[in-house]
Amino acid sequence: MRQIILLRHGQSLWNLENRFTGWTDVDLTDRGREEARAAGEKIAAAGIRPEFFFTSYQKRAIHTLQIAADAMDLAWVPVIKDWHLNERHYGGLQGLNKAETAKKYGDRQVHLWRRSYDIAPPAITPDDERHPSHDPRYAGIPADRMPTGESLKDTIERVRPCWEEIIVPKIGLYDTVLIAAHGNSLRALVMMLKKMTPDEIISLEIPTGAPWLFQLDDRMNVIAERYL
Repeated sequence: MRQIILLRHGQSLWNLENRFTGWTDVDLTDRGREEARAAGEKIAAAGIRPEFFFTSYQKRAIHTLQIAADAMDLAWVPVIKDWHLNERHYGGLQGLNKAETAKKYGDRQVHLWRRSYDIAPPAITPDDERHPSHDPRYAGIPADRMPTGESLKDTIERVRPCWEEIIVPKIGLYDTVLIAAHGNSLRALVMMLKKMTPDEIISLEIPTGAPWLFQLDDRMNVIAERYL
């Protein structure tokens, strides 16, 4: 039996301020760091020892993983960081307060941007300082693959090659892996794990700092799942 633990990062500064975060690299709050520590303790208390870690290029997920790993006394476990596991790119909405954005554009439009499957927010242009091309960590991404504003569908298609080409092979080598990432990149993984439909995935909410354990058979079918 194989096991995957999905862990959404702890509360971030912009979660607290109710802003669209996306690829903006904000850190954890004190509460977020406590959520990460508690997540590691819950995993350890369940008698589970992850043997391989994955995370994104964003510090709120990286720090969540580091804190949780310390709480499990597993700071030495190997980790792969992959930009495909980054949060959904919210384009021109990044940095805006969600309530103020709803007042400006209307609740219905903001709801479509946030909760539809295939409607992307307004894209940003290369001259925008928020464009990923200005960040050295993304220097290796070809221009035609660099996100500038993604729908959930776009995010799932971005995450898919990481799942199929990098994560799944490691699951074949290790009994238990842990993936610390973001609400929408984790929704992408859950959709693939559970073979969910677009209508099912858009209503899925994943809480911060809550380890979600999936147990799989040899064919990567989910046979059991629970939050720890």
